[in-house]
Amino acid sequence: MVKNEASENEKEYLLESLRQQQRIDGRGIYDMRHIDISFGFDYGHVKVQLGRSRVTAIVTAEVVRPRPEKPTEGVLVFNTEISPMANPAADSFSRTEQEVLISRMVEKALRRSRAIDTEGLCIVSGEKVWRIRVDLHFLDNDGNLTDCASLATIVALLHFRRPDVTVIGEEVTIHPIDERNPVPLSIHHIPISITFNFFDRGTLLVVDPGYLEERVKEGDMTITMNAHKELCSMSKAGGIPLDIDQIPRCSQIAQVKVADITEMIESALAQDKAARASR
Repeated sequence: MVKNEASENEKEYLLESLRQQQRIDGRGIYDMRHIDISFGFDYGHVKVQLGRSRVTAIVTAEVVRPRPEKPTEGVLVFNTEISPMANPAADSFSRTEQEVLISRMVEKALRRSRAIDTEGLCIVSGEKVWRIRVDLHFLDNDGNLTDCASLATIVALLHFRRPDVTVIGEEVTIHPIDERNPVPLSIHHIPISITFNFFDRGTLLVVDPGYLEERVKEGDMTITMNAHKELCSMSKAGGIPLDIDQIPRCSQIAQVKVADITEMIESALAQDKAARASR
């Protein structure tokens, strides 16, 4: 088992820097690292880099029978895989606790907030629906894989195009993408996750924690919002109790970050669309 505990010297150095409103990587306490979004050749293939943390998201679609309790809704599935490069403790036989937590966070942010119109994935009620699968591959971990994975997921879903479908009576025709233009998913809003780490009995906080900050943290909280300032989800998985004033404070910080990131996503998608049109 690989130990991820920070040394006492590392803890003291990091905490002393935070007390002086500085971070060991040179950022301000409210600053996020640089975000880079790149697209693969296929629709729905996206790589997001947050600092030196890297996550790849790949979206695929297939036609399946709907769940009996939801005959008019499509299916949205998430699958995560942490590479040994991102976590030396990971293996191919079982999911790590971090992997399970990230998967739940992404699912909560997207499925429970109804960001994706699952009814729009229905082809024939009770018979055929689209099953949308998002595979997340964690390539490098320099901290805050949660936000990196969440961002990669929503960008990949926005970028994805499914085959067009024609239904005539009981006959269903799925058109190849070289025969008819593929169709984007119906997405109601863009949820963005912002993670905070807390230190020194909750008196200090940082946005977008780095790897060492995650190892020293005393608690964390992830707030998922959209550009309309709607709270999609909030998660605090253990750690120290927080003063109630921290929640509105973090929410206000998240609003600003979410607006900036949403604008960045829209710009990246527009640039990719223009690049594909010019090919």
